[in-house]
Amino acid sequence: MKMYDVIPDLHADADRLENTLSNLDGAPLAFLGDFIDAGPAVARPDDRAVLERVRGLVEQGAQAVMGNHELNAILFHHPDQLRPDTPRNRAQHRSFIETFGIGTPESRQWTDWFLTLPLWLDLGGLRLVHACWSRPDIAIIAERRPDGRLRPEDLAEIAAESTAFGRAVKVVTSGPEATLPLGVAFHDNGGHRRTQMRVAWWRSDADTWREAALSVPDPDNLPDTLLPAGVLAEIYPDDAPPVLVGHYKMTGTPHASGTAACLDYPAIPCAYRWRGEAVLEAGNIITV
Repeated sequence: MKMYDVIPDLHADADRLENTLSNLDGAPLAFLGDFIDAGPAVARPDDRAVLERVRGLVEQGAQAVMGNHELNAILFHHPDQLRPDTPRNRAQHRSFIETFGIGTPESRQWTDWFLTLPLWLDLGGLRLVHACWSRPDIAIIAERRPDGRLRPEDLAEIAAESTAFGRAVKVVTSGPEATLPLGVAFHDNGGHRRTQMRVAWWRSDADTWREAALSVPDPDNLPDTLLPAGVLAEIYPDDAPPVLVGHYKMTGTPHASGTAACLDYPAIPCAYRWRGEAVLEAGNIITV
């Protein structure tokens, strides 16, 4: 029987990584990306320690997918500066920059390694992706890159998001958004008016705007009407193999059920102990 212990976003938190590893039982490891770029809650950021530890584990056989932070770093440190050097982007990328600099040989050594990571993995009974297992978008990427690994010649197109391929990479690494019906908007937690909504694509029974809403303070303000066909196509079916993701900075108690679950709970480090089940089980979440 195939089995994996799946570890979500680490964001340069070496203590979180080591504490998580110490609570596992030696099954093969799999990582969901976002190894770099500490947030304000990380007490002792150490991008180098996390990267060296994860790379060593991958060299020993662990699996890993690319997160949006790795992709952002690839673009930021590209010789053509494909991700602009703005105060906002620097702030998000601060701990990596403080460790490796900008466009230095060492920073590019790591971004070259990031390019060896696939955007998704189908491990035979278990699927892994950083932000969204989007069947249409994975199909677009796989037509050009069957193994899910990007190449340097793809990067300008991805940065511009000017083609179906570039937009597909954005969805897989950062998740889908849907434009709300004309005249509908909501205010996010920062008070900003939004006319686009993040989609909780892992809720297999979600078929209305309210049910599929993610990061909307009061979903009752959204229409209780059917999602458009293009958005419905992103909803993960309940008869598909289980898929695990990170990325979304969930709150509350880590939970898994059905065929898709997010493991990214910044306040509660966790991992998922997959032992071949076709339906995810809350009891297989390990909290640290």
